[in-house]
Amino acid sequence: MGEDPRPHRHHSCITICCMYHYDPATALDELSEEAILPNPVRVRDMILRQRLTPDRSLELNRLFLEYQKFFGEAQKLGKEILKQLTA
Repeated sequence: MGEDPRPHRHHSCITICCMYHYDPATALDELSEEAILPNPVRVRDMILRQRLTPDRSLELNRLFLEYQKFFGEAQKLGKEILKQLTA
């Protein structure tokens, strides 16, 4: 296997992904600037790492379930569009 022809680009992508993995503020910046939605697994991690009251936890969990549902639907639509564009 050959080396990645763009090691710096690859490295910076990893840094960005890891940076907002646990940082909701950075994830929000990413969303605002580039419309990049964080993976639901990472959003769940962000929720679990906060010290939330039971009521706030329930509220965010309800929102998270909706987010997870629509994220999956958007992913399917995006995949279909890309398949048709590459056909």
